[in-house]
Amino acid sequence: MKELTVDATIENIAAVTDFVNGQLERLGCPLKTQMQIDIAIDELFGNIASYAYSPDTGKATVRVEDTENPPAVEITFIDSGVPYDPLAKEEPDITLSAQERPIGGLGIYMVKKTMDDISYEYKEGQNILKIRKEIR
Repeated sequence: MKELTVDATIENIAAVTDFVNGQLERLGCPLKTQMQIDIAIDELFGNIASYAYSPDTGKATVRVEDTENPPAVEITFIDSGVPYDPLAKEEPDITLSAQERPIGGLGIYMVKKTMDDISYEYKEGQNILKIRKEIR
């Protein structure tokens, strides 16, 4: 398990992505899978940076763990910001045009569709969001 704690700011999305990609490269992760994970990081860490501590700034921890059977990576995002379960939000109606669809919700929808598992819990004053992706 590897872990990185940084200020939850938009500017740190690149640092978090680089940290996770370093672990993915060590595991021999295929490029397509890495790109899907990068999009998930951008969405999930971006949401923490934008909303968890607003208007202030706090810390966020990103933890990367891997499993062997099946080969997979689990990435956990932890913050002490405002409790928020993004999985509880109603899924967007993707049959509507971009002009008809209300703003918000599409990013987490994409994360749900590209990851093999996603879970959320609020525990001991912390938001804990985990994504899991098999490395094929």
